[in-house]
Amino acid sequence: MIVRSKAPLRVGFAGGGSDVSPFCDIYGGAVLNATINLSAYCSVEETGDGKIAVDSFDAGYHGEMPAGEILPTDGGAPLVRGVVNRLLMRGDAAGKLSSGFRITTWNDAPAGSGLGTSSTMVVCILDCLRRFLSLESDPYSLAREAYVIEREDLGLAGGRQDQYTAAFGGFNFMEFHPDGRAEVEGLRLEDAVRSELETSLLLYYTGQSRSSAAIISEQQKNTSSGNVVAVEAMKRIRRSAFDMKEALMKGDIKELARLMGDAWEDKKQMASDVTNPMIQRAMDVALEKGALAGKVSGAGGGGVIMFLVDPTVRVEVAKALDSLGSGRVMPFQFSPRGAHSWIAG
Repeated sequence: MIVRSKAPLRVGFAGGGSDVSPFCDIYGGAVLNATINLSAYCSVEETGDGKIAVDSFDAGYHGEMPAGEILPTDGGAPLVRGVVNRLLMRGDAAGKLSSGFRITTWNDAPAGSGLGTSSTMVVCILDCLRRFLSLESDPYSLAREAYVIEREDLGLAGGRQDQYTAAFGGFNFMEFHPDGRAEVEGLRLEDAVRSELETSLLLYYTGQSRSSAAIISEQQKNTSSGNVVAVEAMKRIRRSAFDMKEALMKGDIKELARLMGDAWEDKKQMASDVTNPMIQRAMDVALEKGALAGKVSGAGGGGVIMFLVDPTVRVEVAKALDSLGSGRVMPFQFSPRGAHSWIAG
């Protein structure tokens, strides 16, 4: 039996960071994002040899693990280990997991891109193994369990939006409440609005991947310590998700750009390493060529920078960014489908 799965990566328009504890636990978070046609992938093949053979191309790990045992999470391919351990705790899953299988994972985007690669991969692996084990699944339970695996079981720093985005797919406005509830509102955009936004949005991979852990840790400390500047900036970032949702539904790209620019200024107050000279250089070059606004996707420090541009200057902005030599413009399209799995053989 062979099962495969696919889960989409995302771009975050507004609210990123407000979904991270402890801010989310105190004030609640709100996020506006959309999935794109770059994905995480997983393939599982039953072998029956009592081993778990792992080819994790995204993590650069190739090796074997014992099947049917709780695995140490400090070894290679920790995301695979975390998902397997969580499923082993279920009495209805342990038997088939113990028989042995080969699992292969890979990603369309590099780790540290700011497109939600790690969380999307957890969702993808979990969805694939759920299908392999014939377990029922729905987007909410898939996202919630993926969040628990990544944030609680593995202790990896981050927020909540990526798991829900990967599970649901499409354009989504999400609210994360202090009591732990998550609400996902799928946005139905007119075709013209979606096409105009897709034509106006430019993704530039800086060529510098980054670990978000240090930035998120500083953000968390600022909230816990009551840093007024940082907390008020994050409140404005959360508010921007509501405002950008309204602008998006109206198809007002210029207002969307204005709000994005303001949110970027607020984001830079959240932690010292959100921006750096390399990022600022790319921002300056794009704005000089006519970009309306830009912001780093994800926690910051590197990865992908999102720019909103007038479509008539898109080519000029892209050429100017490519001329920097350190990165590249990434072609993309919006993708409406969330995580899904299928039996391949």
